[in-house]
Amino acid sequence: MTLQALKTAPTLDVPPYRPQAAAVPVWRGLPLAERAARVAKIAAEHAQSVDQEARFPAEAIAAAKAEGLMGVLAPTALGGEAASFAQVAEVCYALGQACASSAMIYAMHQVKAACVIRHAGDSAWMADFITRLTAEQLLLASSTTEGKAGGDVRRSAAAVEAKAGRITLDRDASVISYGAQADGLVTTARRSGEADASDQVLLVLDRADYSLTQTQSWDTMGMRGTCSVGFALKADASLDQIMPVAYEAIHSRTMVPAAHIFWSAVWAGIAAASVERARRFIRKAARGNGGQPPPAAAYLTKANTALRALRALIAEAVAGYQAIEHNAEALGALAFQTRINLLKVDSSELAQATVLAALRACGLSGYRNDSEASIARHLRDVLSAPVMINNDRILANLAASSLLAETPSTLFS
Repeated sequence: MTLQALKTAPTLDVPPYRPQAAAVPVWRGLPLAERAARVAKIAAEHAQSVDQEARFPAEAIAAAKAEGLMGVLAPTALGGEAASFAQVAEVCYALGQACASSAMIYAMHQVKAACVIRHAGDSAWMADFITRLTAEQLLLASSTTEGKAGGDVRRSAAAVEAKAGRITLDRDASVISYGAQADGLVTTARRSGEADASDQVLLVLDRADYSLTQTQSWDTMGMRGTCSVGFALKADASLDQIMPVAYEAIHSRTMVPAAHIFWSAVWAGIAAASVERARRFIRKAARGNGGQPPPAAAYLTKANTALRALRALIAEAVAGYQAIEHNAEALGALAFQTRINLLKVDSSELAQATVLAALRACGLSGYRNDSEASIARHLRDVLSAPVMINNDRILANLAASSLLAETPSTLFS
């Protein structure tokens, strides 16, 4: 084209360049319960193979990420939804009815997310990490159990070593659930080599900050998909990745309430699924008997009663926590700590009682693995409840407070 032709060519109406904003996630603004139901449907489709193969529930967790469920507790300013503990517990309950392993993984992730989100303070590193958690839908694992410390999460053997703004950690992690599949890790450690075992910090690690070498396997009765194997953990991270609040405060104000509420919701979900199977079985039996329920229907009544008590127990605990969740003094009070610890004990026992009653209602059909009324997987999964931080340990730790407590003199106060 000649210079003259260029001068006389029509001018194209091209709008000025404007960089496009990031696409709004398809789940943004949709009800949390609606999204959780879609994830639960996928989790249920794969629950049997997850259990049989003791494999990570990749499909369910991928669906949870696609539905934006991982960062719901984060404030809206950091990309989250400022969800309440009650809302997260509902998600755990929905997933628990579908696949116990998927639900427990989600619950454990949210426990760690809650600790980071609620105690980040004014740390720029933590704010950036929380933003990434919501934007990238990161899955966080927990490392609070060590070989030398057993199940006492308030004592650490391994210590953080700090030098020139960097920290290293070498830890014998006897259990890290889904550690190999997680996008990040939140772990406890002694503050320094000279610190007491109970003087702990909480460390937030990105996947690039640590290596895991498997030391133990995972072949259990239930919760098989949590892949809770042991690892030797080696970490090298920035000093900024230590939470600005001592773990002692994080433990009592957030870690214990979140864990016991979310775990209880999972166990309640398992129990609810077993009751629904028992209800369908009894209905079918009654239809085949001229509308007359079989004698085993009495156990369905027991299962319903236990489930109702379990749901009420969790609802009361959630309401009690949310009423004081921003009151550090009330959260640390002996009365609240006793109640929230007993929630774990009582809910695990009630969940077991519910599933066992449902099994009795279904009889041999519930006992079989190859029956549509099978309660076998639910029973195996719920049996993890009293040994996940052993109930005996919790009750022993509460013995002193029980001696100090006064017997109520009135019924309603």
